[in-house]
Amino acid sequence: MSEKKGFFARLRVGMSKTRNSLASGLDALFHGFSKIDEEFYEELEELLIMADIGVTVTQDILEDLREKVKERHVKEPEECRQLLMEAIKEQMLTPEDAYRFTQERSVVLVVGVNGVGKTTTIGKLAGLFRNSGKKVLLAAADTFRAAAAEQLTEWSNRAGVDIISAKEGADPAAVVYDALQAAKARNTDILLCDTAGRLHNKKNLMEELGKISRVIDREYPEAYRETLVVLDGTTGQNALIQAKQFHEIANVTGIVITKLDGTAKGGIAIAIQRELGIPVKYICVGEGIEDLQRFDADAFVEALFSREEA
Repeated sequence: MSEKKGFFARLRVGMSKTRNSLASGLDALFHGFSKIDEEFYEELEELLIMADIGVTVTQDILEDLREKVKERHVKEPEECRQLLMEAIKEQMLTPEDAYRFTQERSVVLVVGVNGVGKTTTIGKLAGLFRNSGKKVLLAAADTFRAAAAEQLTEWSNRAGVDIISAKEGADPAAVVYDALQAAKARNTDILLCDTAGRLHNKKNLMEELGKISRVIDREYPEAYRETLVVLDGTTGQNALIQAKQFHEIANVTGIVITKLDGTAKGGIAIAIQRELGIPVKYICVGEGIEDLQRFDADAFVEALFSREEA
């Protein structure tokens, strides 16, 4: 419980840029209007879009809010704060089976463009899984980027897990093949595979991921498959575009959002989940290995809106 509270405190601090820009606008809105009318909703719409929640999602949230206001006969703008939080939480609920891959023997492909913190995220995930009692193995299948394997090896040491790697320029599918054999031989619970992030060369990446996927299907068909895309929260709508592109070529099943502590537009987490229909499963709000945690819609929205110190 204290660990969860500690993460909530870090989440609050991490989301401070977004919260400060959103909260000041909301405070002015809720106190500046004496009644809930069209002008009120228009101002609220603008505030949510400015937080990068996105036009489509903002409209859905406002539609839901209007219904709640009508059903509960709410008259005061200030009373809308709690209703707005409820409406946003409902957009972000994580499916019950979202973390099934952590309960079974699984192979997790991690995709994302270079620079989003993909390799770092894999190291942090490895630490998180190991701390929960899982036997974890890493596969350094990003053989294209110089020093990617070295960086991942550093993280494997920090997380206290094993790694399978090869020399730069090696066939990524061959690295995954070796890692699959090792995972089976060592009774590994979760195999985490780093992959190249060359989205600008989509055809090559698609072929590479396709080849990796076929190797996994052939060598370890009984393993549960998960594909996580890592996105940089500071890039806003660009992150949404990347998520869509990766989903087209890699059948993404979950989203990890990094660097939420560096942006005033943390609402992008809401937009991505809603527009893609893929759950945000992990978020990262700092550099430390403990700064990556499972996504919690309640904690996220509370951190986004809470005014008092936690």
